[in-house]
Amino acid sequence: MKEKKETQRIDLGKDPIGYLLFKMGLPSIVAMLVMSLYNVVDTFWIARISPQAIAALTICFPIQMIFGALGVGTGVGAGSFSSRMFGAGRDRKAHQTAGQVIFLSVAFGILIALCGLLFHDPILRFFGATPGILPQSRTYLIVIIYGTPFLFFMMTTDYLFRSEGNPTVPMYVITTSAVLNAVLDPFLIFGWGPFPEMGIQGAALATVISEASTSLLSVYFLFCSHSKYRIQWRYILPTPKIIIAIYRVGVPTLVTHLVFSLVLTVYNQKLGTYGPLAIATHGLGFRINGILMMALFGLGHGVMPLVGFNYGAANYERLKEIVSTAVVYSALIGGISTILIEIFARPLLTLFSSDAELLAIAVPAFRIFVVAQVLTGPTVVWINMFNGLGKGTTSMVLMIIRQVVFLIPLIYLLPIFFGLNGVWMAQPISNVVVFFIIYYWTKREYGLLN
Repeated sequence: MKEKKETQRIDLGKDPIGYLLFKMGLPSIVAMLVMSLYNVVDTFWIARISPQAIAALTICFPIQMIFGALGVGTGVGAGSFSSRMFGAGRDRKAHQTAGQVIFLSVAFGILIALCGLLFHDPILRFFGATPGILPQSRTYLIVIIYGTPFLFFMMTTDYLFRSEGNPTVPMYVITTSAVLNAVLDPFLIFGWGPFPEMGIQGAALATVISEASTSLLSVYFLFCSHSKYRIQWRYILPTPKIIIAIYRVGVPTLVTHLVFSLVLTVYNQKLGTYGPLAIATHGLGFRINGILMMALFGLGHGVMPLVGFNYGAANYERLKEIVSTAVVYSALIGGISTILIEIFARPLLTLFSSDAELLAIAVPAFRIFVVAQVLTGPTVVWINMFNGLGKGTTSMVLMIIRQVVFLIPLIYLLPIFFGLNGVWMAQPISNVVVFFIIYYWTKREYGLLN
């Protein structure tokens, strides 16, 4: 029976590339789309409270990004290292990596939660909370940080499952979390049935409950007989060599996500000068556009273990073919999605709010914001290629070039000439410039693999 199950496992080094991208990419895309819808559902219900509540949620989002950055950085590093170890036939190292993920999830999850509880108001002010938004932002943040250890563990194990050639497990875990959150949201926000009306605090509590519940599901899948990992208690004790190997790729990814959080903070601070409706506009647009971005990130996450495995096996031509095929698919996803958003911007935004003042700002902003998204997909695939190669520093440098060297200066510079529209124009302009930079860097890396 066990032998039959092993034969059904995806072979990252031999199965057809189109089939692998489908098997590895589709579950990741579905999982990331569900995660995006997770945020959209929160926004949908919170928008029923007020535009100011949306603004409060938008202020908290980059803080949550920082909480999640350690989880993503650890997960990417662990997934990249374990996939390379599986590819090289060093399975014990991969098992040890999974044990270290458990230790790191507990340690960092508790540390982040304590920092958030002790310093919530100064943190919120730094991230752009104005006096009118601060009370609701505080209410949301204080509850949400209790779920940080669970979120950390769920995110890190997500990459471990993919690296063992089992991409459907993250899809099950994230889907369960999103469905549970979506069901709980209206009951806890508006006090349906026996529940008290908790407003924005209820949205936060629904998220924490769903994260805690699905962390248990991740534990089950990590330790069940179907898992390729064999974790012993001694693997959970801190092992410096494995931790260093994880963060050799993980730290650059962590920095990348921290930079992304910085960008969101800059957006909030700049948009705050135009009022809470401008901040709410960014929150709406970011979450709706996030559906497209999560699909692209999902495809990129599916590519990373394929690259890592074939790099570990020294199968470089197959590695390049995988990346090239994924680039084509990602460009198609980005192009079609952008066209749909340009056509249906107003109906999409109206689903969340009928406020005339908000829509007057949000509709043109959304159309400007996504105009160059067709170039984002290939960029995401190439970034994940470097992570799969174990070159997380390269990924970090490329993302810093995009966010710090181009995007942040443009957020401040363009409004001088174009007003509020200049804030929205910064994103597509930086997308175009960085696409060509990363394309050149990828071609250079291909040459090194020959």
